[in-house]
Amino acid sequence: MKRFSTKMLCRAGVIAALYCVLTWALGPLSYGTLGFQIRLAEALTLLPLFYIESIPALYVGCLLANVFSGYGGWDIGLGSLCTLIAALCTYGVGRLFRSNMPLKLIFGGLFPVFINAFGIPFVMILAGSTELGYWANFVSLLVTQSVWVYGLGIPLALTVRALQKKGVSVLQPVPLWQKRTAPAQERADALPQNPAK
Repeated sequence: MKRFSTKMLCRAGVIAALYCVLTWALGPLSYGTLGFQIRLAEALTLLPLFYIESIPALYVGCLLANVFSGYGGWDIGLGSLCTLIAALCTYGVGRLFRSNMPLKLIFGGLFPVFINAFGIPFVMILAGSTELGYWANFVSLLVTQSVWVYGLGIPLALTVRALQKKGVSVLQPVPLWQKRTAPAQERADALPQNPAK
């Protein structure tokens, strides 16, 4: 079994924490109490296009953020599951369209938008919130998810990609299949080599 590197674990922790903080910062507005959801953290749902570690990070971040949603265990369980499924699908799009950034962004964003738009109204109904009904909540989530995923997520994704191209090391992806060298070999590789006389 492949393991996440320290860099990947740290990045996952930061993504999960950002999701929580961005959701909690807007309080009830993040949970659709006004009939629409202002959840800025949904911009992070395009990160699986670049980082596999963002899949569990988004799931954990959403799970923790939903603790305060008011929809109880339904939102904690099913709402977070919607985010997990969307993140897995978005990652798959990133693998499918590796070198075509416009297609990555267009198709990668469809999953967080539509999976949440279809799934979250069920969560709201199961939790007892029936003010708007399923289809009104569906349309509301479809619009707001599109704004956050495409309106904020695409600029975020383009910024990440630009910084990766500039060589910013913290944003460089770490492939899971990369062969690791033994620590002794890493130290030997780091020593300056003396040219033969």
